[in-house]
Amino acid sequence: MPSPPTQPNECRLSVIVPVLDEQEQINACLDHLRRQGLRDRREIIVVDGDPHGGTIALIRDPEVVRLTGDRGRARQMNVGASVARGEILLFLHADTRLPNGALEKISSVMAAGECVAGAFDLGIDSDRWILRHIAFRASVRSRISRIPYGDQAIFIDRDCFERLGGFADMPIMEDVDLMRRIKRSGQKIHIFRDKVLTSPRRWEAEGPLYTTLRNQILMFCYYLGARPETLVRFYKPQNQIRRT
Repeated sequence: MPSPPTQPNECRLSVIVPVLDEQEQINACLDHLRRQGLRDRREIIVVDGDPHGGTIALIRDPEVVRLTGDRGRARQMNVGASVARGEILLFLHADTRLPNGALEKISSVMAAGECVAGAFDLGIDSDRWILRHIAFRASVRSRISRIPYGDQAIFIDRDCFERLGGFADMPIMEDVDLMRRIKRSGQKIHIFRDKVLTSPRRWEAEGPLYTTLRNQILMFCYYLGARPETLVRFYKPQNQIRRT
């Protein structure tokens, strides 16, 4: 059945989740999204970078749109966006949880027309002081720079996304590249002070100091003009980290 028409102050959302070897996470992620509400005003699209669909094969929710695409977050997110019906695109990592009421807040701020994109402050799902400090620094950085990272649940107006050509075909830094292009166009990016909670698995697997320093060096090199295809050699994709 077709969805009921949205009200003037409401925006339909498409939540796009790129995955690869996320069999242990995917249904918990989707359960979390269902609890966010807005069932009549949102759709969920999961794009699997495994051509055999190893993750999407385990999805229990029949309403979820399941796709496969070439491996790489940028490519997978572009595939999801190409079939999305929403006026707003929300790109969510499978191991990141939204704050309560996040979809309503996104819908409201976008309907107000004061920004074309945004994200949330970063929270890391851990009691370790060093990870809390890392999350705090990342949140302050994104508020100042207005360039959030992908694990902060980036959302964007669909028309703006299409005008900019979507995510560039890059192995890493695709989130930073998109946010920089929005800023250069003179349009506003909103950062909610509500926190997403992302898994600490990367920091726990690689070590918080090493991971943070490595990421900062890679970002510095990227801003100096280093090619993402070169930088990715020093970056271990999250989906290669052994799940525990």
